[in-house]
Amino acid sequence: MKPSRPLIEAIGLSISFGPQYARNRVVDDVSFRIGKGEAYGLIGESGCGKSTILRALSGLNVEYDGALTLNERELPKKRDKGFFRRAQMVFQDPFGSLHPRKIVEKVLSEPLKIHGFDRQSERIAETLDAVGLGASFRYRYPHELSGGQRQRVAIARALIIEPDILLLDEPTSALDVSVQAEILNLLKRLRSERNLTYLMVSHDLAVIAHICERAGMMHKGRIIEELTAGQIRKSEAKEDYTREFLQASIEAVARDAEVVA
Repeated sequence: MKPSRPLIEAIGLSISFGPQYARNRVVDDVSFRIGKGEAYGLIGESGCGKSTILRALSGLNVEYDGALTLNERELPKKRDKGFFRRAQMVFQDPFGSLHPRKIVEKVLSEPLKIHGFDRQSERIAETLDAVGLGASFRYRYPHELSGGQRQRVAIARALIIEPDILLLDEPTSALDVSVQAEILNLLKRLRSERNLTYLMVSHDLAVIAHICERAGMMHKGRIIEELTAGQIRKSEAKEDYTREFLQASIEAVARDAEVVA
């Protein structure tokens, strides 16, 4: 069920790349609404446009048509500091998103300085505890951490300025299967404790169903239908493409289970 008063809304969002004479439209007239405290997912295969939408909302891509709104006010193409104070992004590759020559303390202190927070040392300690990392991780470099630990640091960096929105770009796809569940459960707990709003992008239906109440199924740059988490789990869909995607996902999980066995 769509929220009556959205915190985030996309209205007729379209995004194209390439030279003017050969533009490639990768997002085509996409609209969706996300209520405060809700988790909404965008599902689809690689190249369907879901990460492009996330980058547009985050302000990393300003070349789009249509509108993106926050609290029912249209966001300017050039986001201001106030937006970044409220909305933070967690990227797919935790190693690539962390500076290899900066210790964890430096990574976490920089956003605090940019946004003028006090109690910086205490905030770093509190946030590391919140993501399941103790004081011993404070002075480590990224190469001294496992993939799961690096992603916890990336989540801590997003959380440390106390945003109310997290934009999650395939946050577990670069991790081992054994670690994925830990990070997903962490994200679920943090959302509950802090009343966070999530927009999550993933090609993994199980990930979306675990975190999100609703999701938009994307195909060739469009949202072809919206599903609840319950409908995803029960493989209930109206569109042929969605049913095929759901079935392929179930078969892939079964193959993985056979390999593990």
